[in-house]
Amino acid sequence: MTKLSRRFFLQTIGAAVASTVVGCTSKPILPVQGSAKRHIRLAFYTDIHARKEWDTPEALAMAAASINAQHPDIVLGGGDYITDGFQSSVATVAHRWDAYMKMHNNIQATLFPAIGNHDLVAALPEDGTPAAEDPRAIYLQKMGLARTYYAFDTLGYHFIVLDSVEVTGGKYKYRGFISPAQMEWLKQDLAALKSDTPIVVITHVPLVTAFYNVTQGVEFKPRPNRVIVNNKEVLELFSQHNLILVLQGHLHVKERYQWGNTTFITGGAVCGKWWRRGNWYKTKPGYNLITLNDNHVEWEYVEYGWQPRRP
Repeated sequence: MTKLSRRFFLQTIGAAVASTVVGCTSKPILPVQGSAKRHIRLAFYTDIHARKEWDTPEALAMAAASINAQHPDIVLGGGDYITDGFQSSVATVAHRWDAYMKMHNNIQATLFPAIGNHDLVAALPEDGTPAAEDPRAIYLQKMGLARTYYAFDTLGYHFIVLDSVEVTGGKYKYRGFISPAQMEWLKQDLAALKSDTPIVVITHVPLVTAFYNVTQGVEFKPRPNRVIVNNKEVLELFSQHNLILVLQGHLHVKERYQWGNTTFITGGAVCGKWWRRGNWYKTKPGYNLITLNDNHVEWEYVEYGWQPRRP
């Protein structure tokens, strides 16, 4: 198996995205051995909420080591790499980024990240400091990206990474939403694909989930900051395409849901119950190991052995 260097990722994705304008597609081809076979092993982790209290740096090191031991072809990040960036100042969360980036840099396979709501820094600070002109700027700098949404091809699959967070203020502060500019970009990206190309989407806020039906009842309506509110419009764009897998986070539960030919996997959380002791809806701290073989999806949720110590 050929490993992709992090430098190659930054140069390929970063340069491609930087040169892309809305309405054009960005599809770097990653030279991984065996691309004609449509067989790929993925690790997907999400909701890290990095910080330095309660020995969490030790947990992050354990998680990275566990991911490396699986020898994935590529690794996908589902967002919320730090905790409370959205409502905090740049200075407040600087050490949290330091903690997360140690884990990030310890992962050996090439890592493709999606942004989460906590990764927007100083979007709406609660300490009276000014809001950031661009709350995504620090995330982009840390990840070596020019834009928070992008696409790439490898091993016979087309991957689409979405930015699912819109700052709204008000009661809920933000909502799950795919912006009009991003929707236009997505239309153009899909138009360049053959209809049978297998597609994987990565998003922080879920496109589809049964979590609230199961835990709150079928009449419960999720808050707009819990799900992507224009999910139907997004999914309609894939109606003539081969969307085989959607990877999503945000809810800290492990969940697999099938609709038509698409598998939706909600990926639990590296931090479990926000580093608190006990499980969150039967989900322990963990990540996901996924094997794709043409259009077939195999999924395993891996508990990496951390026992949370937060009171």
